[in-house]
Amino acid sequence: MSLIDLPLVKLTNPDPSFPALFVLHLNNGAENRFTLQFVEEITKALDFVESKLDSISGDEAARGGALITTSTGKFYSNGLAIEAAMEQGDLFYIPYLRMLARVLTFRIPTVAAINGHAFAGGCMFAMAHDYRVMRADRGWIAMNEVDIGIPLSPGMAAIVKCKITQPNHLRDCLLAGHRFKSSDAFAAGFVDRAVAEDKLMDTAMEYARKMAPKAKGFNQNLHLIKAEMYRETVILLLAGKTAPGGYLSKL
Repeated sequence: MSLIDLPLVKLTNPDPSFPALFVLHLNNGAENRFTLQFVEEITKALDFVESKLDSISGDEAARGGALITTSTGKFYSNGLAIEAAMEQGDLFYIPYLRMLARVLTFRIPTVAAINGHAFAGGCMFAMAHDYRVMRADRGWIAMNEVDIGIPLSPGMAAIVKCKITQPNHLRDCLLAGHRFKSSDAFAAGFVDRAVAEDKLMDTAMEYARKMAPKAKGFNQNLHLIKAEMYRETVILLLAGKTAPGGYLSKL
């Protein structure tokens, strides 16, 4: 059942008997590059989910809920629309980072069903989710800023660091721009499952249904647990400071 159908995103409820189960479909062209409009539409979809949760009560609320994000084709997301982002500066970056913080601390469980490549800003968006299920037969997940000559803001680096916790994998990701296949990402611990394309959504749905009861009642408990679990990352994402290396003048 379609709940919101915007130019760049579509929010659906795949199971009317489970009204707090949501799928957010990313539809910004073939590559799902993040533009200001894309960020704003994702934010509107998150707002709708929050308002919907507030309207659910009783036995339906006791079941909890979850949000899955996915797309179709070659890309989950190919990152930022770089030229537009650089031209807009903080007009783009601050809402984008705020949106990442919103997903990172969302009050119901979140699952990224990574249907294809997830590069740079698309990788960060996937990292903001609680769980990541990736297509096994096609697609890389990577932070390639080192190769395209773009430094990371404090919040961008932080969201990767809070999910890739092994130093050698973090080094390979950020300093080498390594393209992780799903099997490599699974072995490194930041993708939870690597599955065949035809099992991607079913597997994401398994995670969503399994974790949904953790948000029973739709209070702020899960949101606050995530906020404290990722406190340092959330602070940096919301700080409004997008310039990297601001402290280096002290060296």
